[in-house]
Amino acid sequence: MSGPGHVTASAGELAEALPRWVTLLRAPNPGPMTLDGTNTWLLRAPGAERGLVVDPGPEIAEHLAAIAERAPFTAILITHGHPDHVEGAQALSSRLGGTPVLAADPRHGLPFDGLAPDGLDVEVLRTPGHTHDSVSLVAGSGDERVVLTGDTILGRGTTVVAWPDGHLGDYLASLERLSAYRGIVALPGHGPALADTGAAAAFYHAHRVARLDQVRDAVRAGATTAQEVVAHVYADVDRSLWWAAEWSVRAQLDHLHSLDREFPSGSAGLDPP
Repeated sequence: MSGPGHVTASAGELAEALPRWVTLLRAPNPGPMTLDGTNTWLLRAPGAERGLVVDPGPEIAEHLAAIAERAPFTAILITHGHPDHVEGAQALSSRLGGTPVLAADPRHGLPFDGLAPDGLDVEVLRTPGHTHDSVSLVAGSGDERVVLTGDTILGRGTTVVAWPDGHLGDYLASLERLSAYRGIVALPGHGPALADTGAAAAFYHAHRVARLDQVRDAVRAGATTAQEVVAHVYADVDRSLWWAAEWSVRAQLDHLHSLDREFPSGSAGLDPP
């Protein structure tokens, strides 16, 4: 799920090409929060019989059928539990005859511990922040590697910190972790692939720090509700998306409150119960 903000372009150079063991199937669910649609990534090592599905997307029959046409798969992997990424997982698993679904949150799948891909190296990175259960996947075949970032890094624009499930402090730490993956292609949950995961993560981190300064300024200028902070900071964003911007504002307020207890939090202070 993408998010409203001043950044609408990509967070770095686009990838010129994908490794031949990576296939993109984009779900037909475009919209303001999903950009061109949810990216379903299929990974299959050269010569391997079985591959991996990452984020099957919404339960749309034609999309799940397109994935199933490329079976068999060892597992269906989930980067986080938002419906536009996980809704179709169980239906796809059934269509494939019981292919296991693996996820960080047990509500959405089995643990990643049992992952044994055919011919691929896959490392699961815990990258919470967008949601509490967000993960990124570092996948490799031969001397090529990619990072599947879910909604932690998008191919275009910025992402929502989905308060209260999302946490800005965790998100900043996750971006710092991903900034180490310099020169490695990022395969995001929405939008185009990016040439450099580390550069995109560093760009996102700087953007979030700048946004925190804007939130501080809005409160100091007299904003008394989270909605007023949104109106100050996201004034150039379509009002129909302000509800999503409010999630990020509340996450920002909570983070600032953790740094300075006199600063109002996202759940209290500005908006008393």
